[in-house]
Formats: sequence, structure tokens, C-alpha cells
Amino acid sequence: MAFVGVKCENFPCDDVASRSYLVPGKHVDPLSVRAVMVSEASPPDVKDYYYADGDPLFQRTTVQAFRDAGVDASSIGELLEKGFYFTTAVKCGKTGYGVKTGTIKECSLLLERELDAFPNLKVLLLMGDVAIKALNYISKRKTGRNVVPPGSTYKIRGSKYFLGDVRVFPSYLQAGPSFFIEQSKRRMIAEDIREAMRILGA
Repeated sequence: MAFVGVKCENFPCDDVASRSYLVPGKHVDPLSVRAVMVSEASPPDVKDYYYADGDPLFQRTTVQAFRDAGVDASSIGELLEKGFYFTTAVKCGKTGYGVKTGTIKECSLLLERELDAFPNLKVLLLMGDVAIKALNYISKRKTGRNVVPPGSTYKIRGSKYFLGDVRVFPSYLQAGPSFFIEQSKRRMIAEDIREAMRILGA
């Protein structure tokens, strides 16, 4: 599928590297996508991205997160077949530890167009603070309010949030090496994926 209009024209952000700019180019049927997992930013090395050949880092940790939740899968391709789609809130790789607010807001315009391509979307899994902030920018433009309230993720994740008819899960980052370090967050990620699967009837 082609994401019409999902393209950064002038790369205005100074805290990310345009050389690692990525918008997913996998050919999927937009009607088949029922859940989208949004992580933080593209990896500095594009070989680590979800859809890269071989066994990229983002695939390795994400597939493990789904296995933790009891989902039988061994690749991103298999998860695509189950109706999941994977992208990042920021389309370029970070050059430092964090991402500036202005960068998240700018890139949320691209994420919004990307999400609009999926008419059967039922679930949004927001993996980390950057993804949560990006969706709040989208929600503010669409509805005039934030969909996810402020606060620590562990405090707010127990409530139900919706953007229209889409269930929104504020969760923790699953893409990258830190996934294997913080076991409590890994446990909560698995809980969120399990609930998402229940909603999808999978």
C-alpha cells in the first residue's frame, strides 16, 4: 500500500537524523489492519527496523513481547497476518537520548495520515511517552482534547481510553534493548497486548 501524503518534505527537526528516516513501506491490505503498535523513533541503523531483512532488533524484541503475551508468532510478517501493523511516532532516528516536543508534534502530522489509512482500526498500542504524546497531538487536532491524560504510565494505564471507536493503550517501549532490562515494564506490555488481543477476538 502507498501512504498518500505521508512524507516529510523539508526535515525541519534538529534532534533527529534524516538519514534514518523511515515510513513503513510494507505492502499490506489497509482493510486487514485492526491494530497498530506505535513505538518511539526509527532506529539509528535502518537494519534494526521492524521490516528490515534478517532478524532486526525491533522485530526481535517485539516478537518476544507478543510471545510474553501468549501470542504464537516468530516474525513481524506473522503479526501482520494477525492484523497488527508497526510504526514509529518519530520517523527519523534520534541523535540524543530524548526527542524534543516540537519534533514529536511535527511528526504527529505524518503519523495521523498513516493511521487514517486504516478504516478498520480497533486498537492503538502506544509504546512509550513519545508515542503517547504524538497521539495526544493527533487527538487534540481531531477532538480538541487529549485522549491520554497526563501522569505516569503505570498510574494511568488501568483506565480505558478511546479515540473515536479505537481503544487506546498507553504502554511502554518494546522496541530496543531496554525491553530485556526492566522486567516489570515487560510484564505490563504483555498485559496490554493480551487485552488488545481479547478486544480483537484473537
